[in-house]
Amino acid sequence: MDMHSHEAIFAAAWNREDNTSIALAHLNVNQVIARAYDHVDGLALTGTQLWEMEVKKGARPDRFIPGVIRAGSARSWGHRRLESGDETFVRVSEQRLWLQPSNYGTVIEACLLSHARKEVTFIGLSEVEDDSGQSIHASPLQPLFHVVHGVSGTEEEPLNTWRIVHLTGDEDGALAERFERMSQATGLPEYIERYIQDVLKIPLTRHASQVPSVSAL
Repeated sequence: MDMHSHEAIFAAAWNREDNTSIALAHLNVNQVIARAYDHVDGLALTGTQLWEMEVKKGARPDRFIPGVIRAGSARSWGHRRLESGDETFVRVSEQRLWLQPSNYGTVIEACLLSHARKEVTFIGLSEVEDDSGQSIHASPLQPLFHVVHGVSGTEEEPLNTWRIVHLTGDEDGALAERFERMSQATGLPEYIERYIQDVLKIPLTRHASQVPSVSAL
């Protein structure tokens, strides 16, 4: 799977009427930091830092979204750098089910890190052969989905972007409701908090009035 196939697969899935496509509003990271956290005078992320976070999260999702990934379950293989400078690999992890968050299921993703566009594309796969030749199958309890994370805006005022398409319908609106709750959070997503606290070593304390984040990939 090359760069163009990642992008083409996501675009084709996004535009299918029988799939469920959801885009969260672009997140102005530094505005949220200033509004939602105590004692953060002078703290502001650059676009470069936000992209570094996305790259690190792509490689080690268990470190940045522990609310989603079962501890110790994430691994990746097949890392390859393209002539463009972009990177591809496959990763697998045990992730909380969107509509049954107390349960986990195996999720397989073919990943593209596009450094030029500052976008990460994750293409959900139903099965794959790992680097040892073992066949791995995605959980049938979690509909396949593709995700694109990105960084836009400016270096001084970066925006975090997030789109997901589920390869299934949403007749009862349960998926839409799940992501609507996610959009109502007033703090940073878990992965940006983890980057600030664990990589930059800057503690964060939310204002008491803030709505907690719902974990996202």
